[in-house]
Amino acid sequence: MTRQIILIAGPTASGKSALALRLAEETGGVIINTDSMQVYSVLEHLTARPGQVELKQVPHYLYGHVAPSIAYSTGRWFDDVEQVLESPELFEKTLIFAGGTGLYFRALLGGLSTMPAIPDDIRSFWRMQDAELGAEKLHELLVKKDPLAAASLRPTDSQRIVRALEVFDVSGRSIVEWQKEKGRALVDSSGAKKIVIEPDRQWLGKRIATRFETMMDEGALDEVNALLSLGLSHELPAMRAIGVKEIAEVLAGRLKAEQAAELATIATRQYAKRQMTWFRNQLGDDWERLPCP
Repeated sequence: MTRQIILIAGPTASGKSALALRLAEETGGVIINTDSMQVYSVLEHLTARPGQVELKQVPHYLYGHVAPSIAYSTGRWFDDVEQVLESPELFEKTLIFAGGTGLYFRALLGGLSTMPAIPDDIRSFWRMQDAELGAEKLHELLVKKDPLAAASLRPTDSQRIVRALEVFDVSGRSIVEWQKEKGRALVDSSGAKKIVIEPDRQWLGKRIATRFETMMDEGALDEVNALLSLGLSHELPAMRAIGVKEIAEVLAGRLKAEQAAELATIATRQYAKRQMTWFRNQLGDDWERLPCP
């Protein structure tokens, strides 16, 4: 029996989770998280993770299962998905992957590159350099060391810049060259139903603003307060979730809640724009494109 698999990609706030829930109910399927921020515990509302009502309707996997103190990676997610796929109780279930992280979809369909192991001392060194010098200085250094990787990264994307530097430091090869060496895919692209949501930008902008107001009303302030109480490094992915920095300023008394909501809404719209550009350029014609879910 061929396993039925549905992939649902799209920008933040576009209705992916609602569509996944409807399809899961119709098929008796389960939903697997394909969003790099929704893996973290603590930030349920701020990352728009499915709530308790949705979790009771159909089984959900890989949501909120990672502590914010962990720098979770695409490779770790890939391994976790592989374990889910091997669960005997899911062999005859429709599997619905829903999320907005393009690299996760790429890994599912194309496999993961084999990357060199990074020793702890080298990893610590480059993270210290990031903390001391900042992303833009490190990007300038990356231009000299690995111009191929630097050309593909935004100067403010410290996480990927550090990753490129540590890979080059260990191997002497560009991370771009490593990424070309694909591994085993987890999903057969030809047998999966693939959907990408491409909403009207104005409609999406309004949805983003409304959703952040709802997040604030439902406990985002308490979530960020709990996150900050852990005393984590600001370089960890969970600490970079949109809204954390803005709400932290509210808790410190340096911003009003309305100002934080406006700034976070702007950042979320910019992020959604980048997601839509990625999906438009990276997902092929075999993806069904929906204007709305």
